[in-house]
Amino acid sequence: MAMRHALITSLLLPFAALAAGQHAGGHGDAGTATGEPGQMAEVDRHIEVRMDDQMRFEPSSIDVQAGETVRFRVINTGDQPHEMVIGSIEDLKAHAEEMRQHPGMAHDEPNMIQLDAGESGDLVWRFTQAGRIDFACLLPGHLEAGMKGRIDVAQ
Repeated sequence: MAMRHALITSLLLPFAALAAGQHAGGHGDAGTATGEPGQMAEVDRHIEVRMDDQMRFEPSSIDVQAGETVRFRVINTGDQPHEMVIGSIEDLKAHAEEMRQHPGMAHDEPNMIQLDAGESGDLVWRFTQAGRIDFACLLPGHLEAGMKGRIDVAQ
């Protein structure tokens, strides 16, 4: 039981860092802050993001303002599951590797949404600092096939 708890804890720690706006080292470096979960009542703008089986996001480049809360309406137009996870590219790559090592890993974090074929859903995020933030699909093989994008947060 203790080993199972340790495994679960080790799998969830990268998401705690992402949700807290810190990189994998947990230093809270302002240059890599990703923001924080937003509240639907405080949404400033709605952006539709489509995911497909060509392993692409549309749009793959998004511009927002620091302090802005965005409701991403995420739509899976493909025939297989996809997800959108917000974080630094370093954290996203590390978590993609963990998912390859532990297929079927389930997670439900505020910086991500996973959708089956044909589904749609919302991800609400508040961008707290200027800089570059990335997003990607971390299902095994998807990031490696190019399923990623960037969010440029202007001051």
